[in-house]
Amino acid sequence: MKTLELQLVTVGLDDGKQGIFIGLPLLSQQDAEAGGTVENIWFSDIKNVPDSLTMDELMQLVVKQLSDCMATVQ
Repeated sequence: MKTLELQLVTVGLDDGKQGIFIGLPLLSQQDAEAGGTVENIWFSDIKNVPDSLTMDELMQLVVKQLSDCMATVQ
């Protein structure tokens, strides 16, 4: 079976709202121990996707979002 590394990122707002985001790993255990910090966060527009979305289709969306963010930074 092919596996895929995913990481969940939980964001808590000061008004008590929380969101969980799924994506490619951002920090490894070694990065976290070395004191890696977040410099920027981008949120996409809300996307309506089929509830039958496959993992491959989800990852295509994730990779596209990451590419869009990287293009903005450069």
